[in-house]
Amino acid sequence: MSAAVETPPEIGSPAIPWHRRALHAFGPAVLAYLLLRLFCLAVLVVFAKMAGESVTHLLTDFDAKWYAGIATGGYDDAIPLGPDGAPKPTNLAFFPLFPALILVVDLLLPGGAAIAGVVVAWLAGLVAAAGLAAIGTHLRDRRTGIILAALWAVLPHALAQSMGYSETLFTALAAWSLWALLRRHWLTAALLCALAGLTRPTGGALAVAVGLAALLAVIGNRGRFTDGGWRPWLAGALSPLGLLAYIAWVGVRLGRPDGYFRVQDEAWGMAFDGGVFTLKTTKAVLTSQAPLMLYMNIAVLTLAVLLLALAITERLPWPLLVFSAVVLALALGGEGYFHSKARLLMPAFPLLLPVAFALAKARLPQLVAVLTALAALSAWFGTYLALIWEYSP
Repeated sequence: MSAAVETPPEIGSPAIPWHRRALHAFGPAVLAYLLLRLFCLAVLVVFAKMAGESVTHLLTDFDAKWYAGIATGGYDDAIPLGPDGAPKPTNLAFFPLFPALILVVDLLLPGGAAIAGVVVAWLAGLVAAAGLAAIGTHLRDRRTGIILAALWAVLPHALAQSMGYSETLFTALAAWSLWALLRRHWLTAALLCALAGLTRPTGGALAVAVGLAALLAVIGNRGRFTDGGWRPWLAGALSPLGLLAYIAWVGVRLGRPDGYFRVQDEAWGMAFDGGVFTLKTTKAVLTSQAPLMLYMNIAVLTLAVLLLALAITERLPWPLLVFSAVVLALALGGEGYFHSKARLLMPAFPLLLPVAFALAKARLPQLVAVLTALAALSAWFGTYLALIWEYSP
């Protein structure tokens, strides 16, 4: 008798250790993301040195200072008032999960809370890249997943991904929550959604997507608790808890139920006006001379609307569309801080899927050319944001 030929197990086989399966599935996407972000950072380092600026300072400025301050000193007891009695900006507008992680990393690594914030942001960016790869692979194939992660790395405002900002953490939680939702892992999706709600106010967009999916599943199951039918019920209840818990805590802190909304409106001037401020500012920018930053924001906002329409025609899974649409609506409908609106769209990564689908069909030289051009644009604009633009990216 001839000896049987032993064939190696497949990558998806339980015989392969989980870390090797994860490395095979997500390693290329995470590596592509990391190399692209390192390239953009290297360009910034070169120009910052020429300008006599500290890269460490550039990556730990603006919102990063607020997060580091929360990690070291906690939250304000009340909304501070100026000499004229008007409310001043307060750190109560910033959600607690990111500064909590800064505190943990600060205890483990030297350099202080500001550096810890950058470390948390970079690590979360790698997790986000893996989550984007997982969704791209689930929808099409691994090549699409890698391209999606690469596209997210070279957004015009991707400098914020390298700073001590919470966008990478929120995107990581949102991506993996949506992936779990697409796979009908209800409790995983809900728990990650709750954590996302402790990260940024746009956690509400994710809660809408997860909660609506859970509601439709309950309706489809006619409310029965058979065949695991209780999981959508629990997922629907858990998904908004993080967001609601922080809003309630701020209300208790300030002694009024609408405390968080007062922080947003009166202290930061960020009420929701349905887009009136955005339209007026866009008109003003386009009819007068304005900084480059504002023109880029208008371009990104316009492109986002077009990509949402294209994503609808691509028939993406509706939870991805709902999440992206709500994030876009919050960015367009918010009053104030027009220059930050494009950055606020960064977590709406499903809008990049139509581009990833198209690039996945391209030949390698074409793909490399497109990503190289986008990386050059991201590096240039990120350097502009860090060295020339005077406010938060």
